[in-house]
Amino acid sequence: MDAQSQTLLRFLYQWRKPLFIAPVIAGLVAAIASMPIFIDPLYESVVTVFPATTNSPSKALLPQNSYQDEDFLEFGAEEQAEQLIQILNSDAIFDTIVDRFELIRHYDLDSTSKTLRTDLWEEFSDKISFQRTQFMSVEIKVLDTDPQMAADIANAITDLLDRAKSRIQRSRAQVGLRIVQHEYDKTREDMRRMEDEIKNLRKKGVHEYEGQSMVISDQLATAIAEGRRPSAIQELRNTLDTLAKYGGRYVSLRDELRLRKEEEVKLRTKLDQVRVDAQVVLPATQRVNAARPADKKKYPIRWLICAVSAIAAFVSTLMAILLANTWKDLRSQLPS
Repeated sequence: MDAQSQTLLRFLYQWRKPLFIAPVIAGLVAAIASMPIFIDPLYESVVTVFPATTNSPSKALLPQNSYQDEDFLEFGAEEQAEQLIQILNSDAIFDTIVDRFELIRHYDLDSTSKTLRTDLWEEFSDKISFQRTQFMSVEIKVLDTDPQMAADIANAITDLLDRAKSRIQRSRAQVGLRIVQHEYDKTREDMRRMEDEIKNLRKKGVHEYEGQSMVISDQLATAIAEGRRPSAIQELRNTLDTLAKYGGRYVSLRDELRLRKEEEVKLRTKLDQVRVDAQVVLPATQRVNAARPADKKKYPIRWLICAVSAIAAFVSTLMAILLANTWKDLRSQLPS
């Protein structure tokens, strides 16, 4: 053993009494101060939820036009978990929980204080926390002096999380429903207008432009070659004139109506999907467990408080002794 180690051991032995007594006293004081009569024990309740991959019922359940249908039983990833964290920290959930459980009275806050909301938020943040785990789940942790209250708050927050996210998505789905419905109605109206115009053209004799033109042209050529009556020839020419006059519009309407029917089918499919999204609600989370009243307190941990207090007292006493001895040595070296 070198000289420095021997000096340190001698120093510790010399001051063994204060170095032993101070941690013991600090530990006893900490043990007494951490008793339930001085510090209210806190109980923790935890809810673990996984975000859903999709909350769109139409995408999850209805047939799609692609092979990228989403499985509504699949767990979400980091992005969905972060979205849940943002919703959990929203004012909507905060205000609802505060009102439902009367947290101002429960936390014994001054309701007339000018900083009531700030004080309430600080107390809320100390007792209630949300965090994403390494497995991409979200943990809702609630500390409270009443274990049943802690469990009730944790479960209520989970229910509000589903409702809040569903409300946001349904409000967007309602807007989308109105847009798609308007386009669908407009397409249907255009189709009815074109069908009415085609009916009028058919009344004028235009039923199928290309086939009619070919047949009437052949009949006219045959009539002229055979030298039929002029009235019959003129009638065929009048029919060709009618086809020439209205045939272009007929072809245009027919082709456009075909395209509109294809568009109408797509819009009807999209309308059915958006209507389902606006009316049906899927859970935003997949709950692993519900919160239960804790049967063991989470805080304070008396042995840890005592140990930390004893170590802090030992270090503080040691530092005080070293400083006192150093100051004594310096004073002895100063000229009198």
